[in-house]
Amino acid sequence: MPLTPAQCRAARGLVNWSQTRLAEEAGVSRATVTSFEAEKRTPIGNNIEAIQVSLEAAGVEFIPENGSGAGVRLRK
Repeated sequence: MPLTPAQCRAARGLVNWSQTRLAEEAGVSRATVTSFEAEKRTPIGNNIEAIQVSLEAAGVEFIPENGSGAGVRLRK
């Protein structure tokens, strides 16, 4: 399931991370996170995967599209 910009923004909010913190945790540039969340461009596969893996390591679960829209939640 590809990570969406809205899921990325919501996931950051759940773990209270800034764009800078996410970029540092994922090993990508802040511009990569900023432009992705603003829907200006889609990062290359390795970068989007690093972003998602970092957020998952912080406790975020990504919920796939199921007819009601994709989402995020914190693991218990």
